[in-house]
Amino acid sequence: MRYLIVGLVAGILSGVFGIGGGIIIVPALILFAGMTPHTATGTSLGALLLPVGLLGAWQYWQKGNVHVAAAGLLALGLFVGALFGARVGLGASPRVMERSFAVLLAVVAVRLWWKS
Repeated sequence: MRYLIVGLVAGILSGVFGIGGGIIIVPALILFAGMTPHTATGTSLGALLLPVGLLGAWQYWQKGNVHVAAAGLLALGLFVGALFGARVGLGASPRVMERSFAVLLAVVAVRLWWKS
């Protein structure tokens, strides 16, 4: 369930800001799912598999660093979340979008700083 939630949040933020894998999914899998950075990266690429991460995900999978079930649930969450995120993003002013994205980046940076 946590992977579906991460995928949904990443999908919403992807729809709002055009982001997902590196800035949302990878840190979330490290912070909330306890994955290593390599497995989080491989799993994120697996979720974004076609066509974006296919070759990268394959490389990670060969080394045992893709959680296939998590990648599938993340992909489902991204699929649905992007619809809702796009609706939110399209309804917000450019100023609100810029400031919201800046806050998001700062929060992620602080969380990763304190965890490391």
